[in-house]
Amino acid sequence: MELEKKKWGFQGNTELNSASISVRGVMNMLMGNISKDDNRPIIPLARTDPSTFACFRTTAVAPDAVAKAVQSFEFNCYAPSLGVASAKRAIAEHLSKGLSYQLSPDHVCITAGCTQAIEIILSVLACPGANILLPRPGYPQYEARAAFSKLEARHFDLLPEKAWEVDLDAVEALADHNTVAMVIINPTNPCGSVFTFQHLKKIAETAKKLGIFVISDEVYAGQAFGSNPFVAMAEFASIVPVMTLGSLSKQWVVPGWRIGWIVASDPNGILQQSGVMECITSYVEMSSDPPTFLQVALPQILGKTRSGFFSNILNILREDAQICYDGIKEIGCLTCPHQPEGSMTVMVKLNLSLLEGISDDMDFCLKLAKEESVTVLPGFVVGLKNWLRITFAIDPSSLDDGLKRIKAFYERHAKKL
Repeated sequence: MELEKKKWGFQGNTELNSASISVRGVMNMLMGNISKDDNRPIIPLARTDPSTFACFRTTAVAPDAVAKAVQSFEFNCYAPSLGVASAKRAIAEHLSKGLSYQLSPDHVCITAGCTQAIEIILSVLACPGANILLPRPGYPQYEARAAFSKLEARHFDLLPEKAWEVDLDAVEALADHNTVAMVIINPTNPCGSVFTFQHLKKIAETAKKLGIFVISDEVYAGQAFGSNPFVAMAEFASIVPVMTLGSLSKQWVVPGWRIGWIVASDPNGILQQSGVMECITSYVEMSSDPPTFLQVALPQILGKTRSGFFSNILNILREDAQICYDGIKEIGCLTCPHQPEGSMTVMVKLNLSLLEGISDDMDFCLKLAKEESVTVLPGFVVGLKNWLRITFAIDPSSLDDGLKRIKAFYERHAKKL
């Protein structure tokens, strides 16, 4: 009885609730809405994980390297805070291949996937009053981590009519003396575009003018299959300091392995002088490390994977992107402003005026899941209300099936003229 009367003095951290919009959370809602009476296979066009499809299977080099490290019994120990030395060297060598200079292993921090890399860098920057510039549409993990860390997020638009380039005038208008950095994602998630060399240089020059550095999320590095080749933002580090975030997840199709990195490209030593590098070291000393055996396997994975593996993946993505773009043209309520040229996703605009009984993008996605067992991501999750993000990185025949089901859904809900 006494326990019932007592007023307890603790509660949950409500900041988690305010920062809770996530791809996973919405995915769970969509999957929960799929009809149990539909015997057709579920077509997953909402979450970017093609690893379950045989055509996207990772190279044999990867599991062989991991098995060798595990079976040696030599790597059951803790790893150094910033990562195993051989793995840091391998990452620096791998990322230096497309650059005009060599990256230093001393500027590499190994993380538990790119998600932890985002957590680390935004937590480090979350000083009182600071703000950060984020792309819209973008990856919601940045928004959630900024909110949780009390780091003010300010959003600049990506311009669909200009192949989703950064609105640099907006960047300049948003920045003030408390702005610490801007984030770019290239190749872009969720838009499927690839920034040109000239545009990346303009981004670097704008950031320099504003006195901020660039956080370049390059999880989809190398996955460019259109007219624009992938160029690493680190190529412009002589203009502005660059923090590159990356991982094995997408390029090697192993998102569940959770191993990534932060790499500082800063020949002028600005990040060192500002204390950012020291803060990263302090943060990782308090956080968990990626498994030691995965780190030890990295040199083999990064150095021994044959080019044929990557070219095969790119060929499938190119085919998928074309199927997706062509299929969207057949769906009257959807418009794709720019054919995808990279990554694994594309943004399409939803025209609600052509539909009956559909109130917004979330309603569209919930009803599509229920009626057609197809999941697509509502655009509000990535910052664009009444748009959709479609993941096209699945088996081509399944993608074609999914697009046909979306077309059938549209025709069923189309307004009668």
